[in-house]
Amino acid sequence: MSEMIKPGTVLQNAFNGETFIFSHPFDDPGSASIDVILADGGSGGGNALLHIHPLANETFAVTSGALEVVIDGESTIVGPGYSATVPRGAPHVFRNAIDGETRFTVTFSPAQQHIRFFANFGLICERHPEWFSLAGDPPLLAMALKFHLYRDHMYLAWPPIFLQKLLFALLAPVARLKGYHAEIAPKAQPA
Repeated sequence: MSEMIKPGTVLQNAFNGETFIFSHPFDDPGSASIDVILADGGSGGGNALLHIHPLANETFAVTSGALEVVIDGESTIVGPGYSATVPRGAPHVFRNAIDGETRFTVTFSPAQQHIRFFANFGLICERHPEWFSLAGDPPLLAMALKFHLYRDHMYLAWPPIFLQKLLFALLAPVARLKGYHAEIAPKAQPA
């Protein structure tokens, strides 16, 4: 199935207390922005897994609450009116730093297809909660398919990217056979 997200669409990842609000241009090549709400105890990056975006810088601009952003092991608390930028390729994780909710806008530069990538993840969380463990961990096969379809958008901080690419390429066909699929297909890239 492939669909577009309408402006104003709200998707919730109840597993890690993360809500995505899609109110910015969908396929702008320059940058991709998503409004995010983290609930009390909420985290990003798939249950707060240390991850990287190899080709895009990621900026967190906080509008309310406080966000802890850990970049290369160094923790920073970002409050309203301030931002933190994660340079491309830097291992990082982020989480709500207060009791209550934190609101921020995350922007990826260049955009790649990060809005499609995160909308796909939000739709899977809402439509297929049975795919996730009780702790909210996504199944390896579903993630392998997603990371394979959206190559070079996000990887775990370890093992090396070339090994992850190989593993995801090998597991993607198995994932399809097991019934996993993308809710939003990547946009075809010019040759």
